[in-house]
Amino acid sequence: MKKSLLPLGFLLILLAIWHIISSKAVIAFWIIPNPKAVMEVFTQSHELIWHHLKPTLTAAISGLLISIVIGSLTAILMDVSKLFKQIIYPYLVVSQTVPIIAVAPLIIIWFGYGISAKVFTVVLVCFFPIALGMFEGFQQVTVDQLRLMKALGASRYKCFRYLKLPAGLPGFFTGLKLAATYSVMGAVIGEWLGGKAGLGIYMTRATKSFHTAHVFAVIIVIILLSMTLFGIVALLDRFFLRWRYQHMDEYVEPKRTQA
Repeated sequence: MKKSLLPLGFLLILLAIWHIISSKAVIAFWIIPNPKAVMEVFTQSHELIWHHLKPTLTAAISGLLISIVIGSLTAILMDVSKLFKQIIYPYLVVSQTVPIIAVAPLIIIWFGYGISAKVFTVVLVCFFPIALGMFEGFQQVTVDQLRLMKALGASRYKCFRYLKLPAGLPGFFTGLKLAATYSVMGAVIGEWLGGKAGLGIYMTRATKSFHTAHVFAVIIVIILLSMTLFGIVALLDRFFLRWRYQHMDEYVEPKRTQA
């Protein structure tokens, strides 16, 4: 409870400072709007926000699902084949060093201004943490553990099913949590490249019109959307890896009893 009160209290302090600065006209309203003006955007323009939210959410979720498939397959293939890892791993790293804006002209040429360009952008920023997280989890399995499984007559599939996969899931969900937050950002960046609707389009139009309150409102929506996706992944993590958290709770509980 105390852990949640600290960030909440800090947020209230920031909101108070924001309100004082904007109400005293220390900074122009079109640079930092009043919190009340931002809240009015949600009440007066909620239909417009929802209109732009739907394509962003569609692109983020679609790209995230595709990233899960591509990232998982990439991690499995890198674990199974050392040759594949030596070939593909450097390109995985390179894919994260090139800014999205730098390849924006190519994305537009390849995919146009439709939903496919946004989905591709999301995949580009999301599949790497999933693939790397799952692969690093696979690497936690020791040679002795594999030898023991094989000595007990386990096939290569059973070694993967009962040893490799449980070891890789924690890293997979860690990468998926990062990817869930990146997905909304990737969708918004993809919409900056062009399109008819989306939170990125809405933000661009509001910025050009100096409607800063609308820009702040979009930022709040993006934060809430990212936190929601992160929370869903965290719940899935708890569900599928409940055995892991049960062991953690059993390990922590004796310490609390002793204290």
